[in-house]
Amino acid sequence: MPIYHPPVKDTRFFLDHVLDLNRYAALPVFAPASPDIVTAILEEGARFAADVVFPLNQSGDAQGCTRHADGRVTTPDGFAEAYRQFTEAGWTTLHAPEEYGGQAMPAVIFTAFSEYVISANQSFAMYHGLTGGAVEALLAKGSAEQKALYLPKMVSGVWAGTMNLTESQCGTDLGLIKTKAVPNGDGSYAITGTKIFISAGEHDLTENIIHLVLARTPDAPEGSKGISLFIVPKFMPDDAGEVGERNAVSCGSIEHKMGIHGNSTCVMNYDGATGWLVGEENKGLSIMFIMMNAARLGVGLQGLAQAEIAYQNAAAYAADRRQGRALTGAQEPQEKADTLYAHPDVRRMLMEGKALTEGLRGLMLWGGLLADLAQHADDEKDRQQAEDLVSLLTPVIKGYGTDKGFDVAVASQQVLGGHGYIREQGMEQYVRDARIAQIYEGTNGVQAMDLVGRKLPQNMGRAVQAFFAIVAEDIAAAKGDERLTSLADALEKANGQLQAATMWLMHNAMTHPNQAGAAAHSYMHIMGIVSVGLMWLRMAKAATVLLDAGDEDSAWLEAKLVTARFYAERIMPDAGALRRKIEGGAEALMALPPEMFANR
Repeated sequence: MPIYHPPVKDTRFFLDHVLDLNRYAALPVFAPASPDIVTAILEEGARFAADVVFPLNQSGDAQGCTRHADGRVTTPDGFAEAYRQFTEAGWTTLHAPEEYGGQAMPAVIFTAFSEYVISANQSFAMYHGLTGGAVEALLAKGSAEQKALYLPKMVSGVWAGTMNLTESQCGTDLGLIKTKAVPNGDGSYAITGTKIFISAGEHDLTENIIHLVLARTPDAPEGSKGISLFIVPKFMPDDAGEVGERNAVSCGSIEHKMGIHGNSTCVMNYDGATGWLVGEENKGLSIMFIMMNAARLGVGLQGLAQAEIAYQNAAAYAADRRQGRALTGAQEPQEKADTLYAHPDVRRMLMEGKALTEGLRGLMLWGGLLADLAQHADDEKDRQQAEDLVSLLTPVIKGYGTDKGFDVAVASQQVLGGHGYIREQGMEQYVRDARIAQIYEGTNGVQAMDLVGRKLPQNMGRAVQAFFAIVAEDIAAAKGDERLTSLADALEKANGQLQAATMWLMHNAMTHPNQAGAAAHSYMHIMGIVSVGLMWLRMAKAATVLLDAGDEDSAWLEAKLVTARFYAERIMPDAGALRRKIEGGAEALMALPPEMFANR
């Protein structure tokens, strides 16, 4: 049977000793996040994830969601009760503004808690995860009346939220949407069209679902400049703000998916449904991007979360499973065989899993802190730099984080051999569930192009230059400690490869756009390697400080240093190969005519 133990100790190490959240105690956003409160959130959140949510993961995957003849959708057994406990415990309010009933906890704390729930049951976590994105969009662009009507109940979890972008003929290219919004003459619109791939589009967990829908008004310009955003509730709120009449929106079917079976991914039909404009007409795409950017960070967290639970189960299996003898001779002669830990190739997979999960956790938490500082830092310059870094790193967190999350899940499955392919062990579910994170909220190819095509040149490269400066500063500081020198040297080399790749793009991509497209995936991965490498340098430094102070958990800290060395020796060198791929250019990639791909 699968296991899951939320990594509270590792989270606390990063929050307390790497990020040192106490440095920010004077900022109002951190006022609710006293050390005692943070401890309580992480420990109780871990308990809830492990004891309430995780037991439903395998059964929810096996049962899936059910669409009934009348269009209702029921979630797997136990989900509704778990969601009731989730809302009653106040977990939906953790990061929301106090004005609407939230606890206003910093994003970095919410990020830490969210990892546990996603690892425990990604399908369950998605029901409220998308509501959080809808709340962000309404906070930014909703009218005062819309905020007052919808946000308190969405924050409390009584109502849920979705985002409706994709149609059968368009995904990434949203300028092709056909859904129509015709004015009713009373300030509302009649929304007609069909949306697909709508996560949590219909379910039985909340009394209402608030859909945010992209549509075109009658005289809208063609393309993405003619898209507006509308609130379309499942049930129309009455004069008292309670659930009223049913709106003309329904679930046409549930998508048959590879994974995340416990989440109802729906085809949604809008048959003249009543909706209300959010923000300005024809400005809907920019509002939707508020949701999408929040969602992309959340999806990056899904990559880490699936990697973590897969790694935990692989590590446990390797300790129990006995197969063959070590290459150097029997490790336990009294037994008939040694454990899998005796074999270097199994160690390789497990060490990569450990290095990537712990490194990605650091990157996710740093991203959460940057999101807090972008809004709440005292100094305008600090706010600007944090905002620049969040913008730069969002496609890296989503793209590299989910690519590596899937890789770790697959390698963890490999550790189990044939047992990893069998449903009872649970591992094959983690592989299936991890796969979607590379696809939705903008495929990872789109993330790579966003990084290279938009984020790098933005503001004359201000964000990437700030990133390079931070990496260089940390490297210089680490070289003063001989225990960190080799790690700092490896990061310096990888960062040099990233800088060289950046210069190559500057000289080649502007005049030949296909060069940027051909380089984008490799460039995103180099930046991911360097970003996670920066986290490992910081973790190694924190570990040495604690060891010098006589910390009792010396074995755990020494393991951090060994893992940092592994990352430097076995993962960071990949940056050089990726740079050479980039410099290979686009010529061979784009040379074949399309018909030759099918000519076998």
